[in-house]
Amino acid sequence: MTDRPARWSQATVYPDMWTDPGDDPRDSEGPGPEGELATLHDYLTNYRITLRMKCEGLDAEQLARRSVPPSTMSLLGLVRHLVEVERDWRNWISDGDPVPKLYGARDADFDGAVAEQAVVDAAFVDLAREQAATDAALAAHPDLGERVGKDRIAVRELLVHRVEEYARHCGHADLLRECVDGRVGQ
Repeated sequence: MTDRPARWSQATVYPDMWTDPGDDPRDSEGPGPEGELATLHDYLTNYRITLRMKCEGLDAEQLARRSVPPSTMSLLGLVRHLVEVERDWRNWISDGDPVPKLYGARDADFDGAVAEQAVVDAAFVDLAREQAATDAALAAHPDLGERVGKDRIAVRELLVHRVEEYARHCGHADLLRECVDGRVGQ
């Protein structure tokens, strides 16, 4: 007998996938996006959806469940971390004073990821708000070669870094979700 959950999937057509392709909100029919900017936005959007999918159907305790000691990583911690990351990206765009951290000192995003529904609800509201604010700030800079902020970072580099950050954390979310309830998938 083991305390590990069995691997499972919600998909019925392809049981090794997270969901059936026809039900996948990331899957779009037809040709892919036109151009580099649209492609970067498409990848970012899909990774954002993936993160939410990996958190769906879990209660506050499951979302706050830590991976392996001494790590403080949890699905809820990842959501809160990405809230802070979105805020920080706006600091890279701006020439002004940095936007302060929302959750406090270093690692507070993970340390404060506690099994309370109010904390979960706030994290997802915070994430949507910060994503929208960063998206709006970047929309003012459609030229991928433009250099912005105090460090004169190229918009292209910032967008690629955003995709990379979400992709990496979606990989973490895959493993965390499998540890919580055995669910695996694309």
